[in-house]
Amino acid sequence: MLDAKFIVEHAERVKQNCRNRGVQADVDRFVQLEARRRAKQAEWDDLNRQANLVSKQIAQAKDPAEREALKEEGRRLREAAAEAKSLLDALLEEMLQIQKRIPNMSHPDAPVGDASANRVCRYGQTPVRPFDFPPLDHVQLAEKLDLLDLEAGARVAGHGFYFLKNEAVLLELALQRYAVEQLQQEGFTLMITPDLARNEILEGIGFLPRGPETQIYSIEGTDLGLIATAEITLGGMFADQILEAEQLPMLFAGISHCFRTEAGAHGRATRGLYRVHQFTKVEMFAFTLPEQSDSMLERFCELECRLFDGLGIPYRVIDTATGELGGPAYRKYDLEAWMPGRGEWGEITSTSNCTDYQARRLGIRYRTRGEKGTRFVHTLNGTAIAISRTLLAILENYQQADGTVVIPEVLRPWVGKDRIEPKR
Repeated sequence: MLDAKFIVEHAERVKQNCRNRGVQADVDRFVQLEARRRAKQAEWDDLNRQANLVSKQIAQAKDPAEREALKEEGRRLREAAAEAKSLLDALLEEMLQIQKRIPNMSHPDAPVGDASANRVCRYGQTPVRPFDFPPLDHVQLAEKLDLLDLEAGARVAGHGFYFLKNEAVLLELALQRYAVEQLQQEGFTLMITPDLARNEILEGIGFLPRGPETQIYSIEGTDLGLIATAEITLGGMFADQILEAEQLPMLFAGISHCFRTEAGAHGRATRGLYRVHQFTKVEMFAFTLPEQSDSMLERFCELECRLFDGLGIPYRVIDTATGELGGPAYRKYDLEAWMPGRGEWGEITSTSNCTDYQARRLGIRYRTRGEKGTRFVHTLNGTAIAISRTLLAILENYQQADGTVVIPEVLRPWVGKDRIEPKR
């Protein structure tokens, strides 16, 4: 979340940023509450000062009547201080609830507006392939090649779940190995993270753990939810910790299952593997010094581009408009792959610089040797490989006229073949 002092001192900028992002947040109310908080804080401090002074006078008083009068005054001051503290806590809680709803500031170069304002920055190395036959979508291909069972997934867990079969299983494992080997060479520490996180971690990262708009599956009777991305667990690793400046940047690559309710999703986006309730993802995450985060975002984007150039998937890079940014994101790039079966571009990765927004909520700080105090770290996240959509993009872009699908060359060592053919 944003610093309370920053919100008060830059209220007009914060309100304009909320408008640019399409977010409702009562910034004026926050400013009013802060003024009341300062007054109530001063009142509470003064009452405590007076109560401490009276306590010392009681110890020095020799006359019994004077001592009793001082005791009565001490009780009155303590009761008044307790009442002031109760009101102060209520003000702080109301401020916190507003503060949590205020999104991060936006990068000055981020396009302003809704999705129609998204800016195409560049295209990948692989051009969009011209087909000399009508391309099938990934569901049709998967049925012909016996790679996917959506009906069994629905019987077991409901719509949006699925079974991967045969070479699709090998492709999933190959994509994981491909991503982690690339990231390990780049200095990332490899992690397999928990699939669950506490509500305080979910909320700290920026997800709503409860409520009608949540994307999180909650575990009844606990304060746990299934994670929607390893960003949650990787970001939560150092909650309430103080890191050393010389440790930064710290880079992690996390493999996890991802669970999303996909509340509100409908239509073609829910067909097949494009928008599902469970998938596997390799996620990049970084903790950096404030001056490192802008360049780290560019590095994450370049790594995503390198991974999909290596796979031979046509894509474009999108500088995401303010109205499409999640609350924590200061700036976000998406990679959108060309999906011939859908006849359109579809998001396959995203990477965001969240500056100190998540770190402030999670209490993650760093200290610099020889300097007093601590500062909040900056956090960044980025999708290396989201398996389900990458499988979709491979099947549709590598399909052949004879019904087979060619395996991307970089994945063949793990898949063990260069082509998927119909089962005989």
